[in-house]
Amino acid sequence: MTKLLPEWLTGVCISLFAYGALFYLNSWLTQHLSYSSGVNWIYLPAGLRLFLTLVFGLPGALGIMLSSFLITHTGENPPDLTSCIGIGLISGFAPYMARIFVLNNIQVAPDMSNFNLPKLAGCILIFSLVSASLHQWWFSIRGFDDAGTFNHFIVMFVGDILGTILLIAVIKYGLNLVRPKSTV
Repeated sequence: MTKLLPEWLTGVCISLFAYGALFYLNSWLTQHLSYSSGVNWIYLPAGLRLFLTLVFGLPGALGIMLSSFLITHTGENPPDLTSCIGIGLISGFAPYMARIFVLNNIQVAPDMSNFNLPKLAGCILIFSLVSASLHQWWFSIRGFDDAGTFNHFIVMFVGDILGTILLIAVIKYGLNLVRPKSTV
C-alpha cells in the first residue's frame, strides 16, 4: 500500500502537468486551425490523453480530468461549474473507457508488449470516436453555442486522429534523434 500511493500520485501529477502544458502549446501552435471553441482540426493533447491512460491507467485519467477541469474553469469565458466538471470527466475518462475497450477487445496486453501498428490504429480510432462523441454530446446537452453538431463531431474526431498521429510522429522522431547510432 505504501508503494502504491506514490506511484498513483506520480501518474496523476505527470498527467496533470503534461496535459496542461501540451494543451497550451497546442493552443498557441494551432490557433489558426480552430473550428470553434474546444474543437480543433489538429489536437495534439488527444495523443497525450491516449498515451497517458495507456501507460498510467486510472491515475493518468485522473490527472487529465483535473487538468482539463482547471483549464476550462480558469480559461477565457469559462462555462458554469457543472459544464467544467463534465468536460473534465469526459477528457479524462473517455480515453480510459477506450483503454478498457481496447484491452478487452483488441487483445492488447496491459503492459502493451504486443502493441503493433494495426492495434495502435484501432486504438486511435476507438479513442477518437469515444472522445469526440462524448464531448459533442455534452456540449449539446449543456446548450453550448456553436457546438454539439455533426460537423463539430467530425472536426473533433479528425482533430483527435491527426493530433494523435502527429504527436506519435514527433515522439518517434525525437527518440530517433537521441538513440545512439549503430556502427554496424
